[in-house]
Amino acid sequence: MSADFSTSGSLLGRPHARRLREIYRSAGWPSQDALEIDLLAAGLLERVRSSEGHETLRVTDSGLRWLAQSLARNRAALSAHEALVEQVALEMCRAGRLAWRGLSLRAQVATGDADKPLRWCVARPDVFSIRHTSVESYVEPIVHEVKVRRADLLGDLKQQSKRAAYLDLGECWYVLGCDARGKVIAEPEEIPAECGVMVLAQSRLQVARPARRRTRGGLPFGVWMALAKATPVADPNEDSQAPL
Repeated sequence: MSADFSTSGSLLGRPHARRLREIYRSAGWPSQDALEIDLLAAGLLERVRSSEGHETLRVTDSGLRWLAQSLARNRAALSAHEALVEQVALEMCRAGRLAWRGLSLRAQVATGDADKPLRWCVARPDVFSIRHTSVESYVEPIVHEVKVRRADLLGDLKQQSKRAAYLDLGECWYVLGCDARGKVIAEPEEIPAECGVMVLAQSRLQVARPARRRTRGGLPFGVWMALAKATPVADPNEDSQAPL
């Protein structure tokens, strides 16, 4: 939620909502910065002077209503994200793959330092999947990163190390949802060329641009261990295979 709300001519976004929540939970000591000025000017905060002359801040009734709207939008976006993650995971299962949601996987990224060219980091893809095969070199790991809000996508694209970690694990795909008007949140050309792009169109996933094929001999031992400890997404096709 970046610049999602407009109040009294001021464009307010996620940093304003975070500050307003902090003030609501605290004693309301002023910071006297730009965020506070915006909130005061919009009538979401008010200054209160004590009998000793100390000035504090209080969230107004308008501020509470604005916070409630902000939280409702956040919950709706989270629900949309979870639904799309589930849809991607099930599509991978239908394609004959093993899929996991919310894994924490170790990956290596370049540092630019000749003495220590690589460093370990933890990648947390929305969906990670491999082919259902017993041949290690055929697993073809794929990472799917799901985005349902344009602001979140643009912020994510700035994190080159995060994308590098995904690419270290396998193919990297961005899955783009739609905004409130039903329009996909970004064009495929806005996504780095090394990544594939899928879009949600009329409740169906469509490939807008394939990912670059990556050849690898298998998965690192640490990734195998993480997969062994986690439970994959249940294959929806298994229930249809009734015993004969």
